[in-house]
Amino acid sequence: MLQRMKRLARRLLYGRPRTNQPTTETFADEQSAETPTYLNEPRQATEAESLIKRQVTRLEFNSSFLVIEGQAYFESYPEKDAERLIKSLILVSDQQDEIEIPLVNQASNDEKYPAAGYRGALNFSIISAGKPLTPGTYEIKLQLKQYLTKGWLIRRTSLGQIANTSQDLNYTTKMMSYTAKRNKSYSLIFRYNLAAQALKVTSYQLSEIDPSVNDFSNNNEVDTAALRAIKRRALKLWYRWYCLHPIRKKQISFVSDSRVSVSGNFEFIYQELKKRQTDFKISFYLKPSIKAKKSWQEIRTLAKALATSRYIILDDFYPLVYPLHIREHADLIQVWHAVGAFKTFGYSRLGMPGGPKLQSLNHRNYTKALVSSHNIADKYAEGFGVSADKIAPLGIPRTDIFFDEPKKKAIRSRLEEELPFIKGKKVILFAPTFRGNGQQSAYYPFEMLNFKEIYEALHEDYVFLLKIHPFVQNQPTLPYEYADFYYDVSDYREINDLLLVADQLITDYSSVCFEYALLKRPMIFFAPDLADYMQSRSFYFDYFDFIPGTLAENTGDLIAQLQNPTVNQTKLAGFVNFFFDNLDGQSSARFVDALENHFGEDETNGPTDTPAVGEDGKVIPNWGKRARN
Repeated sequence: MLQRMKRLARRLLYGRPRTNQPTTETFADEQSAETPTYLNEPRQATEAESLIKRQVTRLEFNSSFLVIEGQAYFESYPEKDAERLIKSLILVSDQQDEIEIPLVNQASNDEKYPAAGYRGALNFSIISAGKPLTPGTYEIKLQLKQYLTKGWLIRRTSLGQIANTSQDLNYTTKMMSYTAKRNKSYSLIFRYNLAAQALKVTSYQLSEIDPSVNDFSNNNEVDTAALRAIKRRALKLWYRWYCLHPIRKKQISFVSDSRVSVSGNFEFIYQELKKRQTDFKISFYLKPSIKAKKSWQEIRTLAKALATSRYIILDDFYPLVYPLHIREHADLIQVWHAVGAFKTFGYSRLGMPGGPKLQSLNHRNYTKALVSSHNIADKYAEGFGVSADKIAPLGIPRTDIFFDEPKKKAIRSRLEEELPFIKGKKVILFAPTFRGNGQQSAYYPFEMLNFKEIYEALHEDYVFLLKIHPFVQNQPTLPYEYADFYYDVSDYREINDLLLVADQLITDYSSVCFEYALLKRPMIFFAPDLADYMQSRSFYFDYFDFIPGTLAENTGDLIAQLQNPTVNQTKLAGFVNFFFDNLDGQSSARFVDALENHFGEDETNGPTDTPAVGEDGKVIPNWGKRARN
């Protein structure tokens, strides 16, 4: 007790003994045995010795895509090792929610701070877990982390001075979000305050619609979802009724809900049938889309055709036919609109976003399906959910055009008249596939392309044709100043015609690369979102080994490759030989041969109007048929 009182008295007289723990003034003391409490946690830069020196050297907006470059460093702590520096942008909302965007360290010309540079890119259309920026107002802060001996010094500050800027800045654009049930539009507003050297961004929702009940894509009448369901049931009932009728052995029905004209594979098959003057009876049942209105009379006529045709030929997804049981001695043939096997489809996507359910009936009742090569027969069997023996590697009829020189020349001449702006110019064709899980959620992220940079680099010698997938619901916003360079040819139905006039092709994950490979011209695969795309879609082959062209991951790469086109002829030849069994322009002929020969199957056991005769010469009558005299 006495000793305790003596210690208390000494403390009152002389104060608490000093320890070796450093104060804020000595936080760089590397002899300290303990970590200062102000390290390893983010703080606003308020202490003079840890203020961030920074400047933005480039701030560029491209729709909802923001590119930023600059430099930032702690003045008191020069650092040459970039591994000890981590820079990022922090979006802090009014509710103090945060989104962190890592920045890439860049070399700086400052000898004292050689690792001070940074660059970064933000896509506000997908910044919130793959969706547009959640509505609200956010300040974009700069965070700098530097590793000291005892831990990380972490500070945040405003964005800083923007080079060559002497006033406040404002920028406004729109964002879209697409799903099967909800399409949303957003406004995105950026405000830079020069005095505060601060950048804020505001997102708010403008509209929300249900794409299943709103279709403004064309002037065609559409049925409601409920009415389409009723008509599906009616078609099944009529189909069962007409199955009581005999199959018409010379009847071919071409059926599609993705075209209204005889084009694509249908055109080449039809022309081959006409050239041979066969005795087949041919009918077409075409609509522009799955949702396009079919009258009750059309439903009944279609049911009769499906029930009594010897051959039913499809070229795309056709949901009305999948619940039907295809009759014996009839064939439901899928000639598919794509060539080769690139991105996964159908049952190859089981378990993936937008993939089919295991119990789905889609595609499973095909009796035959065309492919371009035996090397991909297993991919189509898996995708369609059918056995491998139903896949026929006869070639794709519409690829015959690439081997018909007179027809190619005629098409080029016609297109030069229809598209006079391509005369005297090098033609770039931009033909990407859609993003999203299907037709109702389909879009393309145009913000990945910097249209201004492309125009400034190429407009004198080139024209840029945009052939956007028909499912895509959004459109690029192109200033009128670029009208002599960018041309939207998305409404032109046959992409193969456009391929013939294209000097270079830009695509991404589209099967258009297979046809273009037959022309042996330069291809560029523009895929900045490859990692995101692979999470929801995936491919049959390794993407980097597969592509028969160069890969561009940003607009700068794309421009450089367009200006200096290259073709790896060895790789391209191997690609073509793997995905095409026959390079003779006779795919249509082989297919019609198969129709005339019933795909090599024995037809003698099928029902006929003439009674069969047994080995003993006696007549074997058909069930319920009137006997002939």
